[in-house]
Amino acid sequence: MSDVVVDGRGLTLEDLERVARASAPVALAAEARERMAASRAVVDRALAEDAVVYGVTTGFGRLSDRRIAPEEIAALQINLLMSHAVGVGEPLPEDATRAMLLLRANTLAAGFSGVRVVLCERLLDLLNAGVRPRVPVQGSVGASGDLAPLAHLGLVLVGEGEAWWDGRWRPASEVLEAVGIEPLVLEAKEGLALVNGTQLMTAVGILALLGAERLVETAEVAGALSLEAMRGTRAALHPAIHAARPHPGQVESAFRLRALLGATSGIGESHLDCGRVQDPYSIRCMPQVHGAVRDSLRHVRGVLEVEANAATDNPLVFAEEGLVVTGGNFHGAPVAAAADFLAIALTDLASISERRVEVLMDPAFSGLPAFLAESPGLQSGFMMHQVTAAALVSECKTLSHPASVDTIPTSANKEDHVSMGAWAARKAARVLENAERVIAIELLAAAQGIDWLRPLQSSSALETAHAAVREVARHYADDRPGAPDIEAAAELVRSGALVGLGG
Repeated sequence: MSDVVVDGRGLTLEDLERVARASAPVALAAEARERMAASRAVVDRALAEDAVVYGVTTGFGRLSDRRIAPEEIAALQINLLMSHAVGVGEPLPEDATRAMLLLRANTLAAGFSGVRVVLCERLLDLLNAGVRPRVPVQGSVGASGDLAPLAHLGLVLVGEGEAWWDGRWRPASEVLEAVGIEPLVLEAKEGLALVNGTQLMTAVGILALLGAERLVETAEVAGALSLEAMRGTRAALHPAIHAARPHPGQVESAFRLRALLGATSGIGESHLDCGRVQDPYSIRCMPQVHGAVRDSLRHVRGVLEVEANAATDNPLVFAEEGLVVTGGNFHGAPVAAAADFLAIALTDLASISERRVEVLMDPAFSGLPAFLAESPGLQSGFMMHQVTAAALVSECKTLSHPASVDTIPTSANKEDHVSMGAWAARKAARVLENAERVIAIELLAAAQGIDWLRPLQSSSALETAHAAVREVARHYADDRPGAPDIEAAAELVRSGALVGLGG
């Protein structure tokens, strides 16, 4: 697997996922080393001149008016990590933790943090060695960045805190020794540079976005299967309709649905003269709803692509001007709003999918047996599958209340407006998990509906999709526990195996 080269400017979301989930190796670009050395020289000069520089020769936050003696500067940095490591809750998943490590290294590599090159190298060393710091998920308000989570991440570099190794959480000092990495002794500015930034919310947000992009593609496969199973009309997909309201996502979704359904199919031909004019909105308005989701995801991607390569530290060091300037790039507002938008879009995608499941359950709309059961009454069929989908969608609706509209002042009102971006991103990730299972339920129900129409065949793309579902879940002939089928179908959804169907 080729290296992901970290240069502070060109990290793609797809490369981040390769590092986070496929353990792609990482390396630091030569030009990044040069920029970092130049910015470090500015900090060293400020130290030599005993200049007043926030976080270098002063305390932090509300204590920034306190001068720090030269002999105490190193202690200031380690004290910052120790005092800020107050996160609680479950550990961040491994993929998100690896994404955090990469993002923090990438922002340091941009050359605006004034740290030594070795600090960035050590973060990359942890990734290449497979060391996973223990980062509790709760404790960030997303103002001076994700302070507490990043403090836990940074502790491992100095041999403190915990890391996952050989099947359990161990003291970081033991893990570093096992992999041959020397603990760092932090110098001026470096503790601050480790904790100031938006890397937890951005890591979780990016991974959720990538899953959401796969999900909307898979939802269109599920929706097309549902349209075929209920013998719906394709009239609402006519290109002229969408050209008359040319939102990019709507046009794209309509095109994809037409491609999935094909020019014709045995199922489609079987009801050409049935007289049906309109289908329920959940079928008829798929391009409008799915398209709005696509457009929302496009916006979120744009925000996260900027944030992944942004300097979110404070203060920032501008080597060419010889300046150290304090500001607010650590504030998580852009990511928080984008994550809330992501959760809202995914909730709508799950909501319309659940309605299609209901349509398939109802003989008045679908023309199929009630609840898709072999013997309705004696058997409940997919009755409870729809109930589970409804429960998941309800959770999504609650989780879609925006976190970014909340703020609780901290640090004795020095940090008087915060973003709650970490919670916004974590909520979006939970909504994604729910939505994946809702789409999985629709795939199972639609495949069951197609079974009832045999020996008629659908399009080539949808027959491939049906076969993929049947590989993980057999036809629901007799009532049986449906949970294993749902989880197997959800894994099919998460895998992205259905994304490329239809061309």
